[in-house]
Amino acid sequence: MRTVIAGGHGKIALRLERLLTARGDSAAGLIRNPAQADGLRAVGAEPVVLDLESADVDEVAAVLRGADAAVFAAGAGPGSGAARKRTVDHAAAVLLADAAERARVRRFLVVSSLGANAHATGADPVFTAYLRAKGEADDAIRARTSLDWTFLRPGTLTDSPGTGLIALSPTHAGRGPVPREDVASTLAALLTAPATAGLTLNLTSGSTPIAETIDQVIGR
Repeated sequence: MRTVIAGGHGKIALRLERLLTARGDSAAGLIRNPAQADGLRAVGAEPVVLDLESADVDEVAAVLRGADAAVFAAGAGPGSGAARKRTVDHAAAVLLADAAERARVRRFLVVSSLGANAHATGADPVFTAYLRAKGEADDAIRARTSLDWTFLRPGTLTDSPGTGLIALSPTHAGRGPVPREDVASTLAALLTAPATAGLTLNLTSGSTPIAETIDQVIGR
C-alpha cells in the first residue's frame, strides 16, 4: 500500500510514516523545505518537495497518481497568523482533495481538530480562524463523493509516549489530550479500515485498544 502524506515532516506525519514503512507499506511525504528530506528518509519514507501553498492541482495529482491513499496532516502550526490558517489548514487540504479526485485516489484521511466548525466563535481570533479553516475544509471535502474520506479530530496534542488506548466516537466530542503517537497509530489503522469512510471521528486518550475501538465504531 502506498500512502502520500501532506505535511510530511510534521510530528504526526513522521510517526505515521515510521509505522507504515515498518509494516511494509510505502510512504511518501510532501515537504516544502528540501532540508527536511533526510528526516523522512530516516523513517523510511520518500521525501517529495512540493509546496501546497503554491502548487496547482495538476502538480499535486502527478505526485498522487498510483497511490492507494492520501493523508492530510499539514498545518500552519503555532505562531502562524489567521491568513496562513486559510492557506494551509483550509486551501491546502481542499487542493489535496481535488488532486486526489483527479488522480483517482479514493481513500482520503484528514487530521482535523476537535471543535472544527465553519462558524466557530471564540475570544482568540487566530484559534477561531483555525477552527473555521478546518471546519470549512472538512465541509468542502465531504462534498466530494468520489472520495472515501474519514476525518480524524484529535483533542489536545501531546508528545507523551503513546499508550495505544483511545476513545473514538463519531458523536461524543468531549475534550481531552491525546499523544501524537496514538494519533499516528489511529491513522495507520484507519487506512486499512475502509468501513470508516464517511465518518468524522473525535479522538482522545481512553481505555480501549485502537483496533478494538475502530471495530466498535463500525459495528463489528
